[in-house]
Amino acid sequence: MTTSQPAGHPLLEVVAGHPTAEEMAALTAVVSAAAAARQRDARSAATRQAAAQAPGGWTDRAALLRAPLTPGPGAWRRSGRPR
Repeated sequence: MTTSQPAGHPLLEVVAGHPTAEEMAALTAVVSAAAAARQRDARSAATRQAAAQAPGGWTDRAALLRAPLTPGPGAWRRSGRPR
C-alpha cells in the first residue's frame, strides 16, 4: 500500500484506550480493505469512463474484418459472422 507518510511515522495511531494486538490487527485489516476498495472503485470508474469514450460498434472498422476460416464444428456459423 502506497502512503504519503514519511518513513518512521505510524500510519495509524491510538489516541485513547489500550487496544490489544488482535484489536489493532483487526483495525489495520479493515482500514487496508477500505483503502483497497476505494482504489478498486477509482480504477473501475476510470475503466467505465474510457469505455464510454471508445467508439461504438457501428463506427468500429475492425468489426468488418472476418477472422480466418477454420474447419471444425460450428465453422458454418463462424463463416458468416465478422467476429
